[in-house]
Amino acid sequence: MTVTTIGIDLAKQVFQVHGVDAQGKAVVNNRLSRSALSPFMANLPPCRVGMKVCAGANYWRRQFRAFGHDVRLMSPHFVKPHVKSNKNDYKDAEAICEAVSRPTMRFVSTKTVAQQDLQGLHRIRQRLVQARSALINQIRGLLAEYGIAIPQHIA
Repeated sequence: MTVTTIGIDLAKQVFQVHGVDAQGKAVVNNRLSRSALSPFMANLPPCRVGMKVCAGANYWRRQFRAFGHDVRLMSPHFVKPHVKSNKNDYKDAEAICEAVSRPTMRFVSTKTVAQQDLQGLHRIRQRLVQARSALINQIRGLLAEYGIAIPQHIA
């Protein structure tokens, strides 16, 4: 049993892992807890690993690359056509495994920790700007109820 390709359906606590050999025969089908996923992948020989881009995908990619695996991240839109029937964790992992083996699949580049930090700061700032604008508009609306009209700019 030599696993050549792994598809992992990422989640918060329980992960579904689907693996195939060189002939495409399913040889791994496991549900693993968060604490069991890393040791499981560390004990596998280096292989191609596919995952959908979602929260935590970049973290797991860095972890699995440290074990020698070739990790590929894919957009969920590109994986969806490979789901054979009703969606569940097992079928998602199988579809991910199928999609990552396609020669024409487009993959998502990995973010470094610094890039993730910068993206987080931008998202937090954007949310603060939106909250500030909402508060200003709410105050302007309340004041208008009392006949006080103020200009639309922040100052």
